[in-house]
Amino acid sequence: MRAAPPTVISFDLDGTLVDTAGEIAEAANRTLADFGVPPQPLELISGFIGAGTRTMMLRTLAHVLLERPELADRLPPDQVLARLEHHYSETAGTTGRPYPGCHDALQSLRLAGVRLACLTNKEERFARRVLEKTALAEYFDLVVGGDTLPCKKPDRATVFHVLDTLGGERSHAAHVGDSRTDVETAHNAGIAAWAVPYGYNGGEPIEAAGPNRIFATLTEVAEHVLAGHVAWAA
Repeated sequence: MRAAPPTVISFDLDGTLVDTAGEIAEAANRTLADFGVPPQPLELISGFIGAGTRTMMLRTLAHVLLERPELADRLPPDQVLARLEHHYSETAGTTGRPYPGCHDALQSLRLAGVRLACLTNKEERFARRVLEKTALAEYFDLVVGGDTLPCKKPDRATVFHVLDTLGGERSHAAHVGDSRTDVETAHNAGIAAWAVPYGYNGGEPIEAAGPNRIFATLTEVAEHVLAGHVAWAA
């Protein structure tokens, strides 16, 4: 029997829908500069993206202190995070760009009646800012950030919240992301784990995470879903 195509799809944000590494790194390096610490490479900070901006900053701090432990007294985490909040409030949505085909893919899914959620570990207020500034907000029925619920990805409860809110079933749902965290989120919830090979996965090939399917682009995601809907209706 042919499997029913998804009626609910959740998408990760950073590294899946939008390339935000530049604006995140800018906020992190402005924060470090406030404490007299030299800027860190974009590639390094990109590897720490995925668990929210606060976790990214703490991972960056850990790296800095591993190399220069004498800076510990200069970098109290609570003060560093407070400055990050200030700087990312200024940089969120300023340089991030949707990946090729993103707008058209989301629009075609919406027109086909698929309900869409943005499920990210980025703090909700920043996620909404990025979605609004990149003109993606209109496509989503729901935005779930890393601080929206008591838990965050890869906890399966995040997916269950999406399904409960949008009225979907696990057998008709998929999550699309760029990292092991996203793949584990989908597997933990018992829904299809779809992945893209670009984005931020700490240098690990996405194949190693074991997704059910890898799509080269968001356009391919939409084409696959729409073809499934046509075949199912036939």
